[in-house]
Amino acid sequence: MENILNALVILANFIIVPGLAYGAQLALGALGVTMIYAVLRFSNFAHGDLMAFGAMLVILTTWAMQGWGVSFGPLPTALLALPFGIIGAIGLVLLSDRMVYRFYREKKSSPVTFVIASVGLMFIYNALTRFFIGTEDIRFEDGERFIIRAAEFRAMTGLAEPLALRTSQVITVVVAVAVVAAVFWFLQKTRTGKAMRAYSDNEDLALLSGIDPKRVVMITWMIAAALATIAGTLYGLDKSFRPFNFFLLLLPIFASAIVGGIGQPFGAIAGGFVVAFSEVSITYAYRRFLSHLLPEEWMPSGLVQLLSTDYKFAVSFVILVLVLLVRPNGIFKGREI
Repeated sequence: MENILNALVILANFIIVPGLAYGAQLALGALGVTMIYAVLRFSNFAHGDLMAFGAMLVILTTWAMQGWGVSFGPLPTALLALPFGIIGAIGLVLLSDRMVYRFYREKKSSPVTFVIASVGLMFIYNALTRFFIGTEDIRFEDGERFIIRAAEFRAMTGLAEPLALRTSQVITVVVAVAVVAAVFWFLQKTRTGKAMRAYSDNEDLALLSGIDPKRVVMITWMIAAALATIAGTLYGLDKSFRPFNFFLLLLPIFASAIVGGIGQPFGAIAGGFVVAFSEVSITYAYRRFLSHLLPEEWMPSGLVQLLSTDYKFAVSFVILVLVLLVRPNGIFKGREI
């Protein structure tokens, strides 16, 4: 029985808890992407670097607060700085919309034109982030680092395997649940949210109903920027902040949105966890896990790892290709790509 418990602790420590945290981060990122696609009808390739830009503003504000002696007790100071990062990211996307996207909307350009414009903005966002904060890995988590420490868990349970539960992981899941609940409440219960859904379903009928398209577009960008900043900050707290990592994160975020069904908010959440657990479980080395369940003579000689962690983004790519080939509408039957 003790061996089974030790094996379960290993799964919790290296797959379940990291998968939940990573899945919540991807879900928030994919939710922003799918809202842009549903309302504005194009794939925003600048979303990853928007996450980096918002997280950068949070980090700079965090450093300023720390210099002024402001803290959040056992919680990261970044949570106090988060509203400032959201405001800055909203200002950036509204400026981008006014300077770039509005022109193409008035010309009624094709979605491909918007995609190309978003690629150009992606490089601009990335350059701004690197200019202000550099290119190195940055750790900005402060406060209490762990809720459960490995040594404390061993002493409490008497098990051989430790379980460490980081504060950033718990914060990620709690904040993601609260944010997703707030977004869905807004979309389902408020007049503006209903207008956004109507505009997404049928633009011409929404205009005939008196819905202001400029207001819908503005609110959509504001929500997407807020989601991007929160997702980027949570990812940086959980792992580390490096601008280039958010460019790489664009692949699993788009895979999450497409797996769940592009344009479907529920699908973005489900897709985020599908992609996250796929990446984590396929790249984990199961030798230590199997050592508690198999006799020593049956133990394999290798690490029992399907893919190296260096290829974790390949998992997202394979999932993306398979979904596009087998079920282009995704799990929740979103819009076909």
